[in-house]
Amino acid sequence: MSEKLFGTDGVRGRANTHPMTAEMALRLGAAAGRFFRRDGRNGHRVVIGKDTRLSGYMLENALTAGLTSTGMNVLLLGPVPTPAVGYLTRSMRADLGIMISASHNPAEDNGIKFFGPDGFKLSDHAEDEIQNIVSGEITPAQPANIGRAKRIDDGRGRYVEYAKTTFPGGQRLNGLKVVVDCAHGAAYRAAPEVLWELGADVIPLGVEPNGFNINDKVGSTHPETCARAVLEHGADLGITLDGDADRVQIIDEKGNLADGDQIMALLASRWAQQGRLKGHALVATVMSNLGLEHYLDGLGLRLERTRVGDRYVVERMREGGYNLGGEQSGHIVMTDYATTGDGLIAGLQFLAAMSDSGESASQLVSQFDPVPQMLKNVRYAAGTDPLAAAAVRSVISEVEARLGSSGRVLIRKSGTEPLIRVMAEAEDEALLHEIIDEIVAAVETAA
Repeated sequence: MSEKLFGTDGVRGRANTHPMTAEMALRLGAAAGRFFRRDGRNGHRVVIGKDTRLSGYMLENALTAGLTSTGMNVLLLGPVPTPAVGYLTRSMRADLGIMISASHNPAEDNGIKFFGPDGFKLSDHAEDEIQNIVSGEITPAQPANIGRAKRIDDGRGRYVEYAKTTFPGGQRLNGLKVVVDCAHGAAYRAAPEVLWELGADVIPLGVEPNGFNINDKVGSTHPETCARAVLEHGADLGITLDGDADRVQIIDEKGNLADGDQIMALLASRWAQQGRLKGHALVATVMSNLGLEHYLDGLGLRLERTRVGDRYVVERMREGGYNLGGEQSGHIVMTDYATTGDGLIAGLQFLAAMSDSGESASQLVSQFDPVPQMLKNVRYAAGTDPLAAAAVRSVISEVEARLGSSGRVLIRKSGTEPLIRVMAEAEDEALLHEIIDEIVAAVETAA
């Protein structure tokens, strides 16, 4: 198999279309089982969670068949957030964790994400080895060594109890009215339960999944739904999650949105004041706003940038010993609490800041003034490489020279679609529109 199965976040695609078929899920399960059973021991176990997509049933069963065929014992968690899989993989001493989800994508899509025994997503090297096994002959276990499958009824409850421990002891959310939008996804029960048990007056949205409505006009990709509810109910705060609850957006009491950059800025400043911010740095991707970098500079903190993808943020955090990072899109990674982005726990940290400071959400969501930023996508034909064109490179170089230190440009290929993403930031908004148009025109000509 010459194609690369794994993207920036596991294997993903349209359900019942290659590679998101039952046949491929079975082979992936068998390959992952063979990879983790190389030591020949019996008793290996894997936990599997999923979001609420209809295709999750198909992929869950196919993965289970593949895993048990190579001797892995499977523990089925049912619908739980992605960070719960990372937590429970480690907590239940499993060799492998799997989350079946396409995150913020529509219901027609699905994906398979793998976690190692430490609860962190598998490395590129491990994924490459699993793909190599998929491409060859997979040796099944002997009949006496076939694995078992068991449903874990309290997986969500274990995560709920853990999530509550990340909120400051002795504090409660009494008197706070909180809208939580669960995107009809994996946290549709866990998130409202946690907030209610901590004392909040909870207004739940997106908690009626039917297999087809995940992320449909709800959740972090449609924050306007949560914003309307905050205003209608006179709520103090809105927390809006995506389909697998690994990302979050915050809505203040006035209906204003705080993206991941603003949330990270708040947490970095608070943690630095408390002496909790390891390495005096925040790790974020190249997409985070230049205003965030300027804000951190003013606090004597550093912004460490990585390529796009929360897994690369986590890798840099682990390499440098940092404990806070994330993405502008709302993946907030706090390795003191979780092995991957956790939208609910990030929301709890924001609520803790409100509780400690006595300030309203609107006073906390605007930590810095963003530098004007614009992103445009240009579709290109298969087999072409617009970014290699001399004319495109020339325009980019000329634009960078004009910007100097007052802005920056970032042009990259999408990891999931045939798109060139053209992003730029500039303190002069008129100049920003001008340079974006110039680059897009050059890329369109080369595409």
